[in-house]
Amino acid sequence: MLRLRKICLFIAHLGMLASVSAALPAAAQYPDKPMHVIIPMAPGGAIDILARPLAQQMSKILGAPVVIDNHGGAGGNIGGDMVARAAPDGYTLLLTTSGLIVANKSLYKQMPFDPQSDLVPVSIVASLPNVLVVNTRSPYQSVQHIVTAAKKEPGKLNFASGGPGSSNHLAGELFKSLSGIDLVHVPYRGGGPAVVAVMAGDVTMLFATLPSVTAQIENGRLRALAVTTGTRAPQLPQVPTMMQAGVEGFETSVWIGALAPRGTPAGIVDKLQKAIVQALATPEFSRLLQHEGYQAVGSTPAQMAAKIQSESAKWARVIKEAGIQPD
Repeated sequence: MLRLRKICLFIAHLGMLASVSAALPAAAQYPDKPMHVIIPMAPGGAIDILARPLAQQMSKILGAPVVIDNHGGAGGNIGGDMVARAAPDGYTLLLTTSGLIVANKSLYKQMPFDPQSDLVPVSIVASLPNVLVVNTRSPYQSVQHIVTAAKKEPGKLNFASGGPGSSNHLAGELFKSLSGIDLVHVPYRGGGPAVVAVMAGDVTMLFATLPSVTAQIENGRLRALAVTTGTRAPQLPQVPTMMQAGVEGFETSVWIGALAPRGTPAGIVDKLQKAIVQALATPEFSRLLQHEGYQAVGSTPAQMAAKIQSESAKWARVIKEAGIQPD
């Protein structure tokens, strides 16, 4: 009887071990199949510049293919929803600019998913400043020239954006709020057409992402007046920050981050975060980021979560005060 009892206990123990083993996602074996990184914007944007080199480096580090898929539309909500609904196994990631995560809930009355509860932060990959630019034929030589002119003739000056709720629109509204000026918002369908409009003299100014206008600044077609980050951009050391230019409290940047579906095991999130940090440290990727105007970050999930929380509150106030609504 005692021997039979021991045999039964041994069998039960084996069964328990088997069930535990089956339930675990086996982070030690992860990944053992291709991973898909969803970019919720059309190809050719700020994310694509770093997404494919990042995927190549992560593939080497993790030992599995990393495939980039673009699924744009609805301000990033279509691609974001795809990831939110994906299996939480680490094989589907979202790589997005910060606006989708920190602004869309305030912009859209109805969202197909909740960016902050249906996704878990992995890491902020990189950040980049917006830079306030005008046409080189423009009479405005500084931020204060614009502020003075706008106060003298409210509503005469205007600023372009890549569309309602875009990073350059939000930066323009923050400029209006902090400076106490009235500027007219002129939305375009994308950052590219907005840059062209400023170069053509159709609009007064634009808060453009630095990579999108670096060449035009260098060849003299655009004049950079200020960057939006707290410190000067290494690529434009002679250009002041907005705060240095006299706009107190103006500090913002566009950041690009990686997120996974809610429920993704902590061990897999940790493995992905470490792979991103390791990829950012490779010399070739680091040189690419610096050349294109990005600043490598490589945050922890907790640091990313804290940034999402603080920026969500900040942009909710700006969006509400300006009455911004998406197309």
